[in-house]
Amino acid sequence: MRFGCCGSLVAQNPDKTGVEIVEKIAQYGYDYIELPLAEMMELSDADFAALCKRVERSSIRCEACNNFFPGRIRLTGPDVDEQAIRAYYAKALERAATLGVKSIVFGSAGAKRVPEGFDMDRAYQQVVQVTRETGEAAAKYGITIVIEPVRMPDCNIINTFAEGVQLAKTVGLDNVKVLIDFYHMVCEKENPEVLRKYGKEYLRHVHFSYPSIPEIDGVRNPDNIRTIFEGELHRRGWWRTFPSCREEWDYTDFIQALKDCGYQGRVSLEAPVTDFDQQAQEALAFMKAEL
Repeated sequence: MRFGCCGSLVAQNPDKTGVEIVEKIAQYGYDYIELPLAEMMELSDADFAALCKRVERSSIRCEACNNFFPGRIRLTGPDVDEQAIRAYYAKALERAATLGVKSIVFGSAGAKRVPEGFDMDRAYQQVVQVTRETGEAAAKYGITIVIEPVRMPDCNIINTFAEGVQLAKTVGLDNVKVLIDFYHMVCEKENPEVLRKYGKEYLRHVHFSYPSIPEIDGVRNPDNIRTIFEGELHRRGWWRTFPSCREEWDYTDFIQALKDCGYQGRVSLEAPVTDFDQQAQEALAFMKAEL
């Protein structure tokens, strides 16, 4: 397997890309960095060129991007602007290709969220259309689109790995596959057995984090991480962090399911942290030992 780190949730610089960690994670032994595409799309041409040079100067590359579409670009509902969507992904894919990206994570929960009262079947067809279009466009660059199922409080469509697989099947393109995120899987209470069933054919990327169980009224309950969405606890990132121990979660079945389906691809850390230097090194050691 190849181990990487997402820059978006640990970003400190104003551009919010997290590229400032690239030298550190290369030094620690990571294989690649995963940068947020929506944030990179906000950069000027000059700033994007500077970001590319910074990555090139490091010993690792940006092999994957997350945060495909920003929330301001509606992908479902009555306000979908197909021309704006196509203009956005055309430039986004061009920038990703310039970086040498191999996979783009398509979660984009804010952009996909279905407006209240809008027909869900129609929304699903809108998601199918944009996934198929981006997949066809990405194929020209040799890029794979990996569908990211996102937990229900964050998004109300494509919440489980099984639903992601069904979307990939419906789209029907060789370069449209699916991601599993341990955190979202736990929140949705999805059984790792789905990886054994569909992983060999569809799993192409993994996001890994440690679901930190918050305390509510003195009780630490796994269901709390599903219900807490707004407020200080969520904003400060206490809901997940880098994996390094098994105090609350037993990863055994998840890890075994990855092995059983023959997964040997990329695994990216995706979580906020309080001490990046220490936790990034501990998490990498943990992943190498367990995976």
